This record gives sequence, structure tokens and C-alpha cells, in this order.
Amino acid sequence: MSYPHLDAYSRLLRGAHEAAVVGGNWPEQPRRLITASWRRSLEAGIDPEIKSAPLVYDRSHLKDARAAHPLRPLLPLLSQTLSSVAKETGNVMIVTDCDGRVLWREGCHASMSRADQIGLADGHNWSEHSVGTNGIGTALAANRPVHVYSEEHLMRVLHVWSCSAAPITDPDSGRIIGCVDVSGRARTLHPATVALVAAAAKLAETQLALRMHERDERLRRRYDSLRSGPGVLLSATGRVISGDPAGDLGNRVHLGEQPQRVPGRRMILRDGTVARLEPFSDGFLLHHVSSTATPILTLSFLGLGPPSATFDGHDRSLSLRHAEILALLALHPYGLTAEQLSCHLYGDDGNPVTIRAEIHRLRSQLGDAIAAKPYRLVCSVEADFLDLRRHLAAGDPRSLARAYTGPLLVRSESPEIRRERDELEAQVRACLLRHGAPEDLWAYAQTLNGRDDYEVLERLAALAPADPRSAAARSRLT
Repeated sequence: MSYPHLDAYSRLLRGAHEAAVVGGNWPEQPRRLITASWRRSLEAGIDPEIKSAPLVYDRSHLKDARAAHPLRPLLPLLSQTLSSVAKETGNVMIVTDCDGRVLWREGCHASMSRADQIGLADGHNWSEHSVGTNGIGTALAANRPVHVYSEEHLMRVLHVWSCSAAPITDPDSGRIIGCVDVSGRARTLHPATVALVAAAAKLAETQLALRMHERDERLRRRYDSLRSGPGVLLSATGRVISGDPAGDLGNRVHLGEQPQRVPGRRMILRDGTVARLEPFSDGFLLHHVSSTATPILTLSFLGLGPPSATFDGHDRSLSLRHAEILALLALHPYGLTAEQLSCHLYGDDGNPVTIRAEIHRLRSQLGDAIAAKPYRLVCSVEADFLDLRRHLAAGDPRSLARAYTGPLLVRSESPEIRRERDELEAQVRACLLRHGAPEDLWAYAQTLNGRDDYEVLERLAALAPADPRSAAARSRLT
């Protein structure tokens, strides 16, 4: 980023900042990255007048967080790359975790003293949802290196600061694990610093990749020593290392946020088959389970009729709440915690204790089909709404029109079910209007939302007058 007339740009920013803070029209907008960040920050309720980032770690918790963080072994590398530059130029180097919480800080002592006044120090949180637009938080939110100059910060107290930051992604998990940042006085921190910071982040990622490959090789040697039917070798994060030559599993098997090292854990793969997960050294072995030995849970949740389920060949009666739970578990095959299920079902007012009680009652009907920690379905699942998703992905209007009999769990008020229901409805309607033949549109017109869909009925009314579908559509339109 380069601004040859910083004074003019500062005046533009001050005008835009004042307008943004009071909710007025911005006379001129800053660059797109900053505009998007300001909007996110203001929507999150950030007060531009706050004076400091919040402290989230006391000294004892900070020590534990540092010891457990994967960037700790790379701190000497980052320090060697950036700390000396920061000291020489009167700036500060910061390393945070994935949530923008400052774990380490080095640099010029005078600048660190000034940084203490705004909470740019160990244990403070610099995410966007805590302090608004800033180098660390915006780099993490945008997942890219950024330079934030002076009045581009949302907090007024930061208008004398500038910062260059870059996120660091773990090549093993594919997730952002931290951020490296250099901050200093607005007019002394050159915008080109962001290139140096981005290079340091890439260097850290390269070192993480080398360590990952070393772990993989040790794990592969142990795997190769097995003599018969070893299954598919996975890393601790679910990366496929060996045993899947056809690539059926892709690059990664999703094991959940914190995979449980419990022998014999069952899980559903992306193709709907069931597999057994076994701990193996520092990783896992995945064994496919014969489908003939696995009971099938069949769910019919679309349309106006009551939700129905069949398990292992036997019909099961379902309350709406139990149908909602099964729908959510089917939509999240890798599992949900009680807290997540509670939020999906009840919103912010949910109680995980209620969910645990409902799961207990549901398991009395389905037995071992529902596993815990996290809650997940460990049987083969066939569901009309999952079939609908597959037809949507294939873009097949004929199959889609036959499969869609109405909204998903139409009586459900669960926030997550309503979101999924609305999304399915919008996608089905859009696909049929774009690609559907008259018979497909007529089939949709028989559903709850299709009966009075003006655009669908107009299409049908335009058919030949002798066509009975045209007459019916014209009747509904009038």
C-alpha cells in the first residue's frame, strides 16, 4: 500500500471516520479492506472511544497459553526475523494466537511503554470484535497480510499508530493458529513493512510444514510395519497419510474439533459409509465397516405430514423435538456438543442440560445409533432432505421436483432448522425456475410454498390455453 499524500489521505479518513461513527453517509470511502472492517466492527457494537484493548489473560493463564501454543518453538525464528528490525526502527513486534490474544511482545522499550497504555501488551485481546479495525484483528478476519494506517483504525486512540500484520496458518490442520504483527507510530512505520511481516509468517509456516512431514514419516514407518489390513492412516488432525491410493477420502477426514482417542469410535464418511476410528501412535487408523452389518436410519422430514423415522427396519414414533435433533445430527455428521445442539435448537436461551435429557430419551429408541462426545449418528443415514441436497448439487431439476415434497420440518422454530429450511426452499425454487420443465414447475406448485408462488404460476399460466395446468395456474393467480 502506498499513499504519496498522507496528509490528504488522513483528511479523507477523518471525514469518513466521523461519518461512520455517527451513522451518516461517508463523503469518501477508504479502501475496500478498511470499509469492510469498519462495517464489521460497528455491527459488532465496538465503541470508537474505548481507550484500551481488554485484558483476557492474567499472568498464570498466559504462561499456560504460551506453553501450549504451537508457535512457541518458532518464537526464536520470528524474533530473529522481526524483533531486531522492530527495535532498530522504534517499533514493537507482537505474536498472538488465532483469536488475537497477545502471547509475546518484543521491541523498542519506549514504544512498548506507549503500547502498554492502549493494551498492546501480553494477555490483551486485539480481535476485531474486541477493539474494531486494527492490523492483528483485521488480518485474522480477512485471512491475509494487512497494513492499517493511522485513522484507518476504528478506535480514535489508535490514530497515532500504524501496524502491519499477517496470519499464520498451520499446514497440518489447515487453520489459522496465530498472527505476527509489527506496530509503531503512524508516520514512522513504513507500509512496506507488511511485506516483511508476510515473509516472516510464510517462514513460520514453512517450518511448521517441515515438522509436520517429519511427524508423518515417523507415523508412516510404524504403519508400514503392520502386516495385514492396516486401514487408512490419518494424522492427529485427520489428514490422509497412507492407505487410500484411489483418493476416495480426499485430503482430509473431518474428525471434529477435538477428536476423541477412544477405540472403536464410529463415524460417517462423506460418501455416507460408516467407518471405525482407532487411535494409532500419534494419529488414527480408519477401518471401513461393512454396510450389511450397519443398521440404517431412514428419515422423512419434508412436507406437511408428521416427521417419520425407520431404524433397522422398524418404524419409530418421533416428537418434533426428537426429529429436530436427528435432522441436526444428520446435517452435521461429524457431531455436535450439547452446547452446540442447544444453540441450534433454542438459540441463546438454550440449556445444554435439556439437550442431554432429550438425547437420553432418544437413545432409548435408537440405542447405539447415537454416540456421545460429541453427539453424532454412527449408523447409515438415509434422509429425504439429504437426498434433496444431493440433487441440488447435481443440478438435476427432474429429480429435484420429484424429491421436494415441501419444507423441512415445517412446524420447527429451531433457528438452525429454519435457516436450513429457508435455504433449501430458495435453492429448489431457483433451480426449477432456471432449468425446470413445465412438469417440474407443476410439481413444485403442489407444495406449501409453491401453491401461491407468483412467478411459478405465471410460467405455468403461459402454457397453451388447453393445458389444464395453465388453467389451474390462471385460477390461482386471480
